[in-house]
Amino acid sequence: MARKIGFYGIVAYLLYSLFFYWYLFYFADSSLPFEYQGTNADPATFLNGRELMLTEEYSQIRNLLFFLATPFEWLFYLFILLFGLSKAFEKWSKNTSPYKWVQTAVYLFWLSLFSFVATLPISYISYTLSKSYHISTQEFASWMKDGLIDFWINYGLIFIIVTVLYWLMKKSEKRWWLYAWLLSVPFTLFMLFLQPVVIAPLYNDFYPLKDKELEAQILELASEADIPADHVFEVNMADKTNALNAYVTGIGSNARIVLWDTTLNELSDDQILFIMAHEMAHYVEKHIYIGLGISLLFSLVGLYVVYRFMNSCVRRFGEALKISSVSDIRSLPLLLIIMSMLAFAASPIENTISRYQETRADRYAIELTKNTEAGITTFQELTRAGLSQVNPPFLVKFFRYGHPTMLERISRLEDYEIKQRD
Repeated sequence: MARKIGFYGIVAYLLYSLFFYWYLFYFADSSLPFEYQGTNADPATFLNGRELMLTEEYSQIRNLLFFLATPFEWLFYLFILLFGLSKAFEKWSKNTSPYKWVQTAVYLFWLSLFSFVATLPISYISYTLSKSYHISTQEFASWMKDGLIDFWINYGLIFIIVTVLYWLMKKSEKRWWLYAWLLSVPFTLFMLFLQPVVIAPLYNDFYPLKDKELEAQILELASEADIPADHVFEVNMADKTNALNAYVTGIGSNARIVLWDTTLNELSDDQILFIMAHEMAHYVEKHIYIGLGISLLFSLVGLYVVYRFMNSCVRRFGEALKISSVSDIRSLPLLLIIMSMLAFAASPIENTISRYQETRADRYAIELTKNTEAGITTFQELTRAGLSQVNPPFLVKFFRYGHPTMLERISRLEDYEIKQRD
């Protein structure tokens, strides 16, 4: 049975990979519809021939890596179970200490280490790809440092989560998923509050915007939108990337509006003000809290589905997967597979909701600044800096895009400009 499961797993992954290779390189069409050719949304009007070629090459390879990476993790965790490595990790942990929490820590360390090493090649290919196309400016040592920070932060968080989760499984076989969700609500809120001031600074330096004249303009814009802001933060990203970005993060008193220094270096003040108006819209329309509510709803449904699937899989394939019960720590790779699959399946829904919120934020920025030219040129510069496809293939947009496509964003600005003239 174990060999059959492994064989079908490999075949399924190979067929899946071949499909997306064929789709991205031979079938998908990212060309512009005729009616948009020659408009401000047409990349041929603001990118040169070499930039157009590089955009297509980079996007195709990057999208392929995305579609290959997540199912690769499923296959990895499946073989961790089939080869008995999960059972071996448990044995090593029990030989280390009689204390349950130490055993959990040891088991998670070995599982996390093997996972880190297994996925490192794909991560490195992605890093070298962005480096060769001059998106990334990050040195290898800095990239590895960020990877190790990721490793230890994720290890610490998963240790807390897994310790509590498997304790709940032992205490309540039928209701552990509900109790886990109830505990996840304050934990998620705490992490959102903590992220801007504790976790994010581990990767980069944040400080108040140095350009006080620009900060005054941004704060004046915030005042018009009734946003009680005292500071705008900038973060040093130029030593890591040439891409441009700005975002809203955190909740409550720790909420921050952040600008990358690359954005400050490459865009004009009017363009930056348009971006800031967009980010302010997320605060005004409470998108962070709406997104949090939707995420918690999804997690409730997801945990129930995990509960049902875990029990079904252990009953049918427990012997082949070397899992004696759901509450056995050896079942963790199975839990991770199911959760990852559910997250992948739910991503199109989450992306659709996110695109709707981003569309509203764009509209808010237009109405607040009344500067469509700044908006259009901003989106054109974002396209150039990130080598982004203006009109990505359907499946790429479906699974990857939390923002509207640049075609949609620029064409909406043009429509607004035409209406204002009438």
